[in-house]
Order: sequence, then structure tokens, then C-alpha cells
Amino acid sequence: MKVEFAPLNIPLARRLQTAAVLQWVLSYLLLAQACVGIIAVLIIHNYWFLYVPYLTWLYFDWRTPEQGGRRSNWVRSWTVWRYFKDYFPIHLIKTWDLDPCHNYIFGFHPHGVLVAGAFGNFCTDYSAFKELFPGFTAYLHVLPCWFRCPLLREYLMSTGPVSVSKKSVSHVLSKEGGGNISVIVLGGAEESLDAHPGKFTLFLRQRKGFVKIAMKHGASLVPVFSFGENELFKQVNNPEGSWLRRVQEKFQKVMGFALPLFHARGIFQYNFGIMPYRKPIHTVVGRPIPVLQTPHPTPEQIEELHQTYLEELRNLFEEHKGKYGIAEHETLIFK
Repeated sequence: MKVEFAPLNIPLARRLQTAAVLQWVLSYLLLAQACVGIIAVLIIHNYWFLYVPYLTWLYFDWRTPEQGGRRSNWVRSWTVWRYFKDYFPIHLIKTWDLDPCHNYIFGFHPHGVLVAGAFGNFCTDYSAFKELFPGFTAYLHVLPCWFRCPLLREYLMSTGPVSVSKKSVSHVLSKEGGGNISVIVLGGAEESLDAHPGKFTLFLRQRKGFVKIAMKHGASLVPVFSFGENELFKQVNNPEGSWLRRVQEKFQKVMGFALPLFHARGIFQYNFGIMPYRKPIHTVVGRPIPVLQTPHPTPEQIEELHQTYLEELRNLFEEHKGKYGIAEHETLIFK
């Protein structure tokens, strides 16, 4: 196979975009290990004046990811995130006006490999979110395991994410005055194992907890589809029932997160590497589904609203797929 190298005369802006995305990918892959290593070094060398105060503070701060987090406008406005957004590029599209006096749940689809669209749109100040949804604050809910790693949790919270636990979602949706959005990647880690280019498989059939919590708080449901999310990486072939898929699923059950074996392009060549492809991401926010507050919803009520949500999500996909190069015969597959 002939290696296709990147030309030497690439503009500086594009090189900076590549660097921005590279640090983001490496943070996902290596930052947790690095943070644990730092704490271990401090303990081994008995720098107690550093690790004792931090671990003491960590004990009292443990629940912060379930209580709205601790975002930093300074971190969210780092220039690196502008270059990150422009690499793909990432676009946010609004199709319906939302009432800032109400709270909402954005169901984000698909998960993709690294959820680049959700991060770029809701965890940085360089998307069009503030202009399109004035008066709103978005909280991207991620797996609780990410907040159990010392030091990493501080960096992660600074960009806005919070835990995806029930307590955390309830905390956001119970805020008085409205204007709060819980962004939940509903397919979860399991869906990332099916994030192959050209596939539109969503793990939603058995995921109804978001419907129940929406009804308890009277929060409107909004389907969101991120076109291009599954096009950023390729994965080692892992069909259901294969030995690789079984290993990945077992790992996910034990560790709480999936381990897709992804690859795309390199830094200085286009054939192989961990850098995502430069594919545009169009995150389309659909029409809100009004939800009547029901403190104790019945299974029948939950099922009815869940079916309504699936229908609205499919309608959103069908209405916009042609704009983003998806063939007419392609449709969503719910598992």
C-alpha cells in the first residue's frame, strides 16, 4: 500500500487544527493514566504537602459532578477549541425555538467513537450554541467513571461535563427558572462498538430511563442527530457474535466503558493513525416533545412517550439526511 503523505505547504491554521484534535484524542486515550501516575509519584516520593491536601479536598468534593459540576469559562474559551471545531468542521443547526423558561433533555445520537460533535457543540464556547439558544446552559452528561480519576475530573469538569447518574440529571432538570439542558448520549458506550461509517444503528429500544426522568420533572424531550459522527473513524471489524465483540462487551460490563479499536488517518500521512478524518459534523437539534410532569409515571405512559420519541427521532433523520449526503434508502435501525 502506497503511503499518502500530507503536503509540506499546508497552511498554519490547518496544522494548528490538527494539533488541537491530536491533544484531544490523546487526552481521551492517555490523560487518565497520566493523572494516576502523577498521584502515584507524589505518594511514592512522599510529597505529602501536595497529595494530602488534594485528596482531603477531593473527599469533600466527590459529589460535585452530580451537582452541576464546576465549569470554567476560561477553559471553555481556550483558542485550542476553536481550532478543534474548525478541523472537521462542526456545525450546530437549530430547527425549532425553545422556551428558556423550561428545562429540556437533548437526546444526542449517534454516540460515534469519541462523541466529537457533542463535545464541540456543548463543551466549548466556539459553537453557535449561545447564539442559537440564548438564555440556556447545556450540561453534557458522561459516564461517572471519568470523575473517579483524580486530577482528570477537574480538567473534565472545567469544560462543562457532569455525571450521567440519575441524581445528576435530576439536579439539572430540577433547577428553578428553566433554561437548563441535559445533553445525554442515549446510546451509551455500547453504541460506540457499532459506530462504523455508513451505519445508523442506535441502541434505544431498552433505554427508557431518560423518558421516566423527563416525566418526573416535566422536561421536554428533544431529539438531536449528529450527521457525520460515525464517519470520523473506522473500526476493526467486530460484528455481533464475533470473538472481538464478545471481548469488547465483557470489557464494557467490567469497566463501565467500551473499547472500540478505531483508526483513521495519521498526523503527517492520510493512510493510518488515530486522528479522525476531516469529515463535517452537522448536529441538528429537532422539535421538542412536550412532556406533562408526572411524579409517578406508569410503564404504559413511559412506553407511549418512548415510542413518540423514537418516531420524532426517525422523522428528524429522514427530513435532513438528504442535505448531508445520506442515500434515500438509508434509515435508522433501533436495537
